[in-house]
Amino acid sequence: MASLKRKTLDSPPADPSRAPKSQREEPVRIDEPVTCLHEVSYPEGYVPSRSAAPRSDAEEKKPAKEFPFHLDPFQSEAIKCLDSGESVMVSAHTSAGKTVVALYAIAMSLRGNQRVIYTSPIKALSNQKYREFKEEFSDVGLMTGDVTIEPNASCLVMTTEIWRSMQYKGSEILREVAWIIFDEVHYMRDRERGVVWEESIVMAPKNARFVFLSATVPNAREFADWVAKVHRQPCHIVYTDYRPTPLQHHIFPAGGEGIYLVVDEKGKFREDSFQKALNALVPAEGEKKKRNGRWRKDLLAGKPSEESDIFKMVKMIIRRQYDPVILFSFSKKECEILALQMAKMDLNEDVEKENIETIYWSAMDMLSDDDKKLPQVVNMLPLLKRGIGVHHSGLLPILKEVIEILFQEGLLKCLFATETFSIGLNMPAKTVVFTNVRKFDGDKFRWLTSGEYIQMSGRAGRRGIDERGICILMVDEKMEPSTAKMMVKGSADCLNSAFHLSYNMLLNQIRCEDGDPEQLLRYSFYQFQADRALPDLEKQAKQLEAERDSIIIEEEETLRDYYDLLQQYKSLKNDVRDIVYSPKYAVPFLLPGRVVRLQCTQDDETPSFSLEDEITWGVIINFERVKGIADDKRPEDAEYIVNILTRCVVDKDIGAKKTAKFIPIKEQGEAIVVSLPLAMIDGLSSICLHIPKDLLPTEARENTIKKLLVVLSRFEKDGMPLLDPEEDMKVQLNSYRKLVRRIEALESLFDKYDEIRNSPLIQQKLKALHAKKELTNRIKSIKKQLRSSTALAFKDELKARKRVLRRLGYITNEDVVEVKGKVACEITSADELTLTELMFSGVFKDLKVEEMVALLSCFVWQEKLQDAPKPREGLEMLFSQLQETARRVANVQLDSKVQIDVEGFVNSFRMDIMEAVYAWTKGFKFCDIMEMTPTVFEGSLIRAIRRIEEVLQQLILAAKSIGETQFESKLEEAVTKIKRDIVFAASLYI
Repeated sequence: MASLKRKTLDSPPADPSRAPKSQREEPVRIDEPVTCLHEVSYPEGYVPSRSAAPRSDAEEKKPAKEFPFHLDPFQSEAIKCLDSGESVMVSAHTSAGKTVVALYAIAMSLRGNQRVIYTSPIKALSNQKYREFKEEFSDVGLMTGDVTIEPNASCLVMTTEIWRSMQYKGSEILREVAWIIFDEVHYMRDRERGVVWEESIVMAPKNARFVFLSATVPNAREFADWVAKVHRQPCHIVYTDYRPTPLQHHIFPAGGEGIYLVVDEKGKFREDSFQKALNALVPAEGEKKKRNGRWRKDLLAGKPSEESDIFKMVKMIIRRQYDPVILFSFSKKECEILALQMAKMDLNEDVEKENIETIYWSAMDMLSDDDKKLPQVVNMLPLLKRGIGVHHSGLLPILKEVIEILFQEGLLKCLFATETFSIGLNMPAKTVVFTNVRKFDGDKFRWLTSGEYIQMSGRAGRRGIDERGICILMVDEKMEPSTAKMMVKGSADCLNSAFHLSYNMLLNQIRCEDGDPEQLLRYSFYQFQADRALPDLEKQAKQLEAERDSIIIEEEETLRDYYDLLQQYKSLKNDVRDIVYSPKYAVPFLLPGRVVRLQCTQDDETPSFSLEDEITWGVIINFERVKGIADDKRPEDAEYIVNILTRCVVDKDIGAKKTAKFIPIKEQGEAIVVSLPLAMIDGLSSICLHIPKDLLPTEARENTIKKLLVVLSRFEKDGMPLLDPEEDMKVQLNSYRKLVRRIEALESLFDKYDEIRNSPLIQQKLKALHAKKELTNRIKSIKKQLRSSTALAFKDELKARKRVLRRLGYITNEDVVEVKGKVACEITSADELTLTELMFSGVFKDLKVEEMVALLSCFVWQEKLQDAPKPREGLEMLFSQLQETARRVANVQLDSKVQIDVEGFVNSFRMDIMEAVYAWTKGFKFCDIMEMTPTVFEGSLIRAIRRIEEVLQQLILAAKSIGETQFESKLEEAVTKIKRDIVFAASLYI
C-alpha cells in the first residue's frame, strides 16, 4: 500500500525514506483565496533517486517554457513536480488552466530530445489539441485512427484507444517515451470505455512519467496511490477547488417572469430565494393548467413563440448583457427545436453577419456542390448569422467545427448544445443555462448529479473578462431544497473504476510476450479500490457483531418462529397488493371521490409487528402518469401517482422541508392532499363521495374529511365495503389465487400464537429481535463483500471467458493463441467474437463489397430508430445469418458460465442503416442516402460510416496477420469505396 506525505509549498520535499509510512500531515493551503493542495504519494519502501536527467546550470535556471501571464499556485506547483522528473495528477475545475501543465511537459520533453505522448478521450479533442500544440511547437504528430500525421514526431497526440493498441503491439515508440499525458483522465469511470485508461496506465513503460489532467475528483489521492503502487514511483497530487471566475447560480421557474439567485459567488445557498422561485412555479389555480410546463409542450410541438419561456430567458440574458450563453439540453432534437424558438431574434450586427458568412463558406468550400445543398448546410447559416448556434453529435462534423470556431471568435451569442460540448477544448461563455434539471440515462429520468452539473456549469465565466459566471436552471417541477443543494453545491463524482473484461483484452494479454491477464487484474484500479476497503469493512463487521451480541432476548427461539411467520405473511400480502393495485387493474377505478384505505405511516426504526397494520382512510382527488416514463411504455406498465386527501401530521424540518405522516382519520391532524405511488394504496372502497372543485381552502378540505367520517361511522359495524379483486376488478390470474390460498393457510397457523400477538411486552421483544435480524443481515452482506474482495476480482469471470475462447477455438488448452484468436486480437471497434465467427464461417467470401459493408453496419449502429426502413431481401437474409451467429456465440458464453442476456446480445445488432450504407458503398450521393433514412441525423450516419472504416482497417490488419491476401484486397476495395466526400471531409483543426 502506498504511503502518503503532505508537504507545505515553501518547504523542500521531505525524504520519504526517513519518515514513517503511516505519517500523514495536515494539508496546507496557500495564497488565499486562490488555494491548492499539494500532496505526494510514495510507493512502499521507495528510496528517492535522481530520476530527472542532470541539467546544466543554464538549464537549471531557465524553465522549459515561459508563459506570458502569472501562473496560478496549482500550475506552478505542478510544474515544479515536472522539473523534478516526477509524475503528477492535476485535479482542477473546467477552465482553470490545466493545459498549461501539459504544455510545459511537452516543452520539457522536446528540450531534452525525449518523446512525449498526449492522449485524449475523443478524436475531435485530439484534432483540436493537435492544432493548438502545432501552433506552439513544430515537432507534433497526430494519430486518431481516422488520420495519421507525422507518426515519428517527438510529440504525438492520439486517442487513448490508439495508445493502448500501440502498447499491445509492442511499438518501437514505447522505448522512447519519457512522458505520457492523460487528458480528461476522469473518463476512467466511463462504463463503456473507462477500462481503456486502466489498461493503458498499467501497461505503460516502466521508465515513463505521467501527467494526469482531471476535473475535480474527491479521491484524487487514492488514484495517485494506485499509480505509485503500480509503477513504483512517486506521484504528486495538485488539487484545487479554485475557480478563476466565481459562479452565481439562479433558478428560472417555468411560467415565471425572472430569475432567482439561489447560490451566490461565495457558495451560500439562499433558502428564501429558492422558496420564492418555487412559489413562482405554481401560479394561481385558474392559470395553472394553462401555464405550468407550457414551454416544454410548446417546444416538443415545434411551435415558435415569443411567449415561450426559452424565448423570454434568452431575451432577458441579452438585455442584461449576460451573453454569450450556452444552453444545455439533453436531447439532440430538443436542441434544434429550442434554437428554432429563437428564429425571430437577431443578435448580430451586419459586420458580424458578413464575417460569419465568409468563415462559413470558406469551410464549406471543401465540400462538393451536391453536399453544399444538404438541408443541414443550407438551413444552419441563416440561424448562425443571427448569432444563434446548435452543437450536438448529430451535426455534420464540419458544421460542428465551424460552429466551435464561430463561438470562439465571439460571433455566436447563443448556443444550444448537448452535454458533450462541456468536454474538450476550453470554450467558456458568460452564462450557462440548463433547459432541464432531469436527464434520461437510458433507463429512467433522474435528477442531474452534482458531478454532471459541475462539468457543465464550469463553462460559465470567461477568465479575465467576466467578474462572475452565471448559471441558470430552468425548473418546471417542484424540487426539494436538499435536491437543489445537492445538485449545485454537491461534490464532484468520485473517480471509481469501471473495469471489465473483454475477449480482445484477454487475447492480447495472452499473445503478448510479457502479458498476463491475472497480473492486469491484480494491478487494476478496481482491485486496488477493493483491497483498500478491506480494513474498514473488517472493522465495521466487528462493531456490528458486538452490537448484535449485546442484544439478549428471552424465549428467542419461540419469538423467532412467530417473527418468521409474520414476515412471510406480510410478504405475501404485499405480493397480493402488487397484483391487485397494479395499473392494469386499479387505474379504471381511480375515480375522484372514491374512498381508499391506506396504511398509517410506520416509523422505519420501530416497525409494527401486529398481524393487521394500523389503517386510515382517504379520498381520491385525481391521478397522473409519472413524468419521465418512456412514451413507448404501455399504460399498464407505466407508473402512476395518486393524489389523496387524508389526515396527516406534518413535521417541518430544518430548511423548511416538510414530511407528512398518515394518522387514523379520527385523530387530530391536518387535512391535506398527498401524492402517493399507486402501490401504496391498501384497498379501494366501492363508495364514492362528492368533492368540491376547489380544495385549496382549508375549510373545503375539512368538510370533505367530515363527510368521510360520516360514511365510516355508518359502516362501523360491518366494515367499509371494498371492491372485490376477482368479481369487481376482474383479477383472474392463477398467481393471485395461489397467493390468496397461501395467506389463508398461514392465517390458521397464527392461532397458537394468540398470547404473543396481543402482549405489549412481546411487541418490544419482537422489535429487539427485528433489530438483531437487521444487524445479522448487514454483517452477512459485509462478509460476502470481504470474501469477494480478498479473492482476485473477476477471477471466476476470467476462467469462464477463457473457457469460451477454448470452446470456440481461439486459444489452446495451454493458452496459445490460434489463428482465430489472432484475428480477434485486431478487432476493437466491433464485437470481436461474432465478427470473427462470421469471417471464418465463410459469410464474407461470396459477398459483394457493398453487401459486406452493409453487414458491418449492423456492428456499429446502436441508436434505436422508430419506423426504420427494412433493407432489401438479400441484406435481410445476411442480417439473419448475423443474428444466428450472434446467438450461437452468446449460447456458448452462457454454457461457459459467462453472465449474458442472450436475446439482449442478439438484439444489440441492428439493421436500421444497412440499405443506406449499401447505397453509399454503391456510390450514391450523401443527400440521396439521407432521404432513405429521414429520421437519422446526418452526423450520426457519418459517425457510423467512419466506424465501419475503422472496422475495415482492423480486418485488413487481421487478414494480413493470417496471410489472407485475397480477403485483404477485398477489404481495401471496400475502404476505397466508402472513404469519400463529406463523410471523410478533413477536420478544420488539421
